[in-house]
Amino acid sequence: MTLRLIRRAVLPLGAALLAAPALHAQTRPVVVASFSILGDMVRQIAGDQVALRVLAGPGVDAHVFQPRPSEAEAIRGAALVVRNGFGFEPWLDRLLRSTGYRGPVATATQGITPRIEAGDRHGHGKGAPDPHCWQDVRLAQSYARTIGEGLAEADPGRAAEWRKAAADYATRLAGLDAWVRERIATVPPERRLVITTHDAFAYFGAAYGVRFLAPQGIAPEGQPSAARVAALIRQIREAKASAVFIEGIGNQAVMERLAQDAGVSIRGRLFADTLSPPDGPAPTYEAMMRHNIDAMVPAMRGG
Repeated sequence: MTLRLIRRAVLPLGAALLAAPALHAQTRPVVVASFSILGDMVRQIAGDQVALRVLAGPGVDAHVFQPRPSEAEAIRGAALVVRNGFGFEPWLDRLLRSTGYRGPVATATQGITPRIEAGDRHGHGKGAPDPHCWQDVRLAQSYARTIGEGLAEADPGRAAEWRKAAADYATRLAGLDAWVRERIATVPPERRLVITTHDAFAYFGAAYGVRFLAPQGIAPEGQPSAARVAALIRQIREAKASAVFIEGIGNQAVMERLAQDAGVSIRGRLFADTLSPPDGPAPTYEAMMRHNIDAMVPAMRGG
């Protein structure tokens, strides 16, 4: 895969507060990841061989993240920036320009053909590329290889090591993909329906044969009108689902009300755009996928 590395040159912003802006034999390169899932992927590949900074950390909605001055300093001191792309981090280009960052940017979705969003969800706009590619574990393997290429570009003296580490992680993810398929196969096709608060699972649904329904009108920060609530209740009932899920950064209060009024149960929390804190159920990408499957499969089977 060919990695497109983007360099920008603008006026720098202040003095760096983080150490090691460049690569040296005696220091660890600083790698900045835009959000928690990418941060974990970098960590799985590079371990403690890099100084990792994650901008939108666990539990933070990267769609609406507002960088602070400390994030700008992290960017300026980085040897590599890793981002998702497809419009997932609309604030990041501005941050790169304002800091005068000149180093490589590895875009994890490089080389992936996106799904196109039918509606204006998450503020991406109708017809915009759906950025949630990591929900298909096969595409997460592509993420791993792209991150490995980014590390190799930033640290060419260890390029072979970075590529091998990325390949090893991708192999591990191939095993995860097989496990997901085995678990989904235990659910009859006609029962593969999940209702959740966040329309972020289209890649998962296409890859694993699951239909996701995210009732229109629910936004992480919004409060739908009474008429909208009534329409959402009808939508849930018409889907004939027995359970719904709250997404990790979704509108929990609204979904609880909808579930109660529609006569269905809340079966737990799914993670889509962010990981949990280290002591939570989804502190890594692999743990997130396993948590979601362990929640969805029994619910779809009616258990």
